[in-house]
Amino acid sequence: MWFLFALLTTLSWGAADLFYKKGSDSQDKYSHTKIGIMVGLVMGIHAIIYMLVEGVTFHPFDMVKYLPVSGFYILSMLIGYFGLRYIELSISSPVQNSSGAITAIILFILFPHNLGALNIAGILIITVGVIGLAVLEKKIQTEALKADNVDVDPKYKISVLAITFPILYALFDALGTAADGIYLDELSLISEDAALLAYEFTWFLYAIIAYGYLTFIKKQKFNVFKQPVRTTAALFETAGQFFYVFAMSKNAIIAAPLIASYSIVSVILSRIFLKEKLSKKHYILVVMVMIGIAILGIADEL
Repeated sequence: MWFLFALLTTLSWGAADLFYKKGSDSQDKYSHTKIGIMVGLVMGIHAIIYMLVEGVTFHPFDMVKYLPVSGFYILSMLIGYFGLRYIELSISSPVQNSSGAITAIILFILFPHNLGALNIAGILIITVGVIGLAVLEKKIQTEALKADNVDVDPKYKISVLAITFPILYALFDALGTAADGIYLDELSLISEDAALLAYEFTWFLYAIIAYGYLTFIKKQKFNVFKQPVRTTAALFETAGQFFYVFAMSKNAIIAAPLIASYSIVSVILSRIFLKEKLSKKHYILVVMVMIGIAILGIADEL
């Protein structure tokens, strides 16, 4: 069943990425905060419903116990939301999802597993692809600034930072995923239900604090009932998280890189609905990253 859960997570998070991008506004410096608030609210509501339907008892201390995992995940996601204001989804998603390769490395080092030639090849391909994208983004910035009469796209005005956001996301997400693998699979420190509720209620707590900060300190008007795009993103994110916990609890070192391939879904959707266009070099590097991710997923199935 873990494989089915991993596939459902992949589809859910791929769709969520599309709506995250649609819900990001490069002109609104609080855009990432607003997305985070909606994710936290939806997750909190889901946690309450899940408790009532399944009859699960929630222990608040589980939030503290699971905080190393929740903290890395939430931080990585907020960085990702912020970065989407400055970089194409087609580029950011594959780079972010290289975290699956990093996770596999961390888990392999801490809990040795058989690592074959395909695994090594996948990791190397992803690494080269990520570095290549960073170099290409820097080149685009330099060329754009030289063209005095060209209106530079906001996504490329801080391109060095733009590519940094998904890379930071990948690192923090990898740490969170590796910790998840330890908590749920390798050492079984917490049950699937407890982990799910702890994570979702931590997000809910963030949403409450962030909403208070936005409303009362920054004096920003934000109606949570008028956020259809961000709510849709949050719904897909929450659905993916539900399936993810059960996938990771059964086979973390394989599930992590496999789930990371949800960037493929993101890229396809961004082409269809966001009409994002890339240069040939972008296509080559993005495909390279996706191939590397796919190789890691396939290798552990052989």
